[in-house]
Amino acid sequence: MKFYGRDFLKLLDYDSEEIIYLIKLAMDFKKKKKAGKIHDYLRGKNVVLLFEKDSTRTRCAFEVASIETLQPLFI
Repeated sequence: MKFYGRDFLKLLDYDSEEIIYLIKLAMDFKKKKKAGKIHDYLRGKNVVLLFEKDSTRTRCAFEVASIETLQPLFI
């Protein structure tokens, strides 16, 4: 799969095969986290959390996920 240089803004930008791949990858990340296995898949990657509407629950969920997998910078 070629995802380099592509942004994930909406599902319509991806075909079903790519979506299934991303779901399986997420499941693998979750399985590794639960087992306590450390991986470097996201080392050197950046993430931006940009929300159109205020949503404390959504923001908190995304912040927790980014803190657990990356080293976010809060501005």
